[in-house]
This record gives sequence, structure tokens and C-alpha cells, in this order.
Amino acid sequence: MPSAGLALVVGLGNPGDRYAQTRHNAGFWFVDELARKHGGSFRAEKKFHGELTRIRVGERECMLLKPMQYMNRSGLSVASIAKFYRIAPAAILIAHDEIDLPPGALRVKQGGGHGGHNGLRDVISALGSADFWRLRIGVGHPGHRDLVVDYVLSRPRLEEQMLLDQAIAAALEAFPLLLEGQFGKAQQQLHGRKCG
Repeated sequence: MPSAGLALVVGLGNPGDRYAQTRHNAGFWFVDELARKHGGSFRAEKKFHGELTRIRVGERECMLLKPMQYMNRSGLSVASIAKFYRIAPAAILIAHDEIDLPPGALRVKQGGGHGGHNGLRDVISALGSADFWRLRIGVGHPGHRDLVVDYVLSRPRLEEQMLLDQAIAAALEAFPLLLEGQFGKAQQQLHGRKCG
């Protein structure tokens, strides 16, 4: 049976100017560009602990959410909106930075663990499920786990930023497939692309 598609797209990141350009905010970058491309404008929604907008792509509409709690408390925002609108985990896409992929690589997957990502860990805990979809945006790895926190909370180098910008552009192109639930086609399109 084909998927019904997406009702909610969440970008993970940290609020505030201090973090805006850091690798950990790659999820925010994606939903910001998605909103810009499709005429959405984020507004603060206190009851959902985040910023929310709606976009329409063709005949489909979905909500975009940026949790405004810090990364390790992202689940509060995601769970509150999912509960209010009765959105199943399988109709949610979480866009996030991924250190286990090289800068600019993209992967789409459903379910799985949190891989040490504090935002995903909190979302899984708050939803009580890991069955949501993920858009994993590669930011590269610093080489040692003790360096990870400083690495993700710092800005990408110029050449990395160019790769990330290209990746987000590619994800925007594939988004209609994701929205419609054509995840296999989106995976083929995004997983096979060359970075750089």
C-alpha cells in the first residue's frame, strides 16, 4: 500500500543568531528554504513551542515547523503539534544534520535509532516512536567523538557550505516526491547524486 505522504516537516536546529549559521542548524536551513520557495512565512506558535507555517505544493499542503526549544528539547514541539493535529509518525519528516555523512550528502530513511543526535533522541522519546521519516543532511565528521559538539556548533568552511547549499537545493527539488509519499523515487534521486 503506498504511503499517504507527509503532513508535517520539521527542521531541527538551535534558535538564536549565535547558532544560525552552524552545522547543527542544517535542518532549519532546509525548512527555511522550503518556506521561501513555496511562499510560507514562519510565525511563533507558543502552544507548539516553535515557529510554524503552511505551504502548498501542487495539490498538497503541509506544515513546516522549527522547534524553538534548544536541540535536546526538540521533542516537546514535535509531539505537541503531532498530538494536536493527530499526525502519525509516518507522516512526519525530520530534517537534521548528519555527521556520519560527508558534507553535502543526503539520505532519506524511515525509522532507526538516534545515532547520538540529541534532537532525534528527544523526538523519539517525546513521540514514543521512531517511525518518522528523516532527511539526513551530511555535514561531515571532525574525526574524533570528543570534537563533535564544538564541530556541529561551528560554521562550515566555505567549500563545505557550498556543498550544503547544493544539497539543500537538491532536497528542495525532490520535495514534491517526499510530500506525495513517493519515498523510493526520492531516495533514488537523492542517494545517487554526486556531491560537488
